[in-house]
Order: sequence, then structure tokens, then C-alpha cells
Amino acid sequence: MAIQTITDTQTCAVNLRVRIATRALIDRAAKARGKSRSDFMIDAARRAAEDTLLDQALVLVDQTTYDHFLKVLDQPPSGKGFDRLMKARKPWAS
Repeated sequence: MAIQTITDTQTCAVNLRVRIATRALIDRAAKARGKSRSDFMIDAARRAAEDTLLDQALVLVDQTTYDHFLKVLDQPPSGKGFDRLMKARKPWAS
């Protein structure tokens, strides 16, 4: 039995059912980007999938490093950068 490998150029169909208004919105956005509906939806789905997986990143550290991390988080912010940020004009202030 031969083992099948999937290449980057192979494609498969994905069927979706969407409301007419949603399809019209997607079509308008795709046209604004100069893309086909399929390309627009694939790009949007890929970005959402990557963001979702990146949000799931797990960082393993030893106990000493973790304790240091918690200690740093518990300290109030300070330093030149923080002071400059606090003195900066606030966009919502007149």
C-alpha cells in the first residue's frame, strides 16, 4: 500500500451555507479587495485559524522562571518609558 502525501498545491472543496445578506457582504468586501469570493473567504479563514492557534501558545518554564515572572507582574509599572507615557497628552482630553 502506497502512502499518500499532501502537497501545498493540492486543493479540496469546502461547502458553506450562508445567508443571502452575508454572501452579499462578503461579495462587496471581496470586490473592494479585488479578490474572488473564494480567495477572500480563504484568506479570512486562514488568518482567523492562525490567530486562534497563536492564541493557544503554551510556554513551559521552570519554577524559578515562573516565580520571577509572577514577581515582575506584581510590581507597579515604572521607568522612563512609563513616566513619559503618563505625561503624554491624552487624545480624549481637551
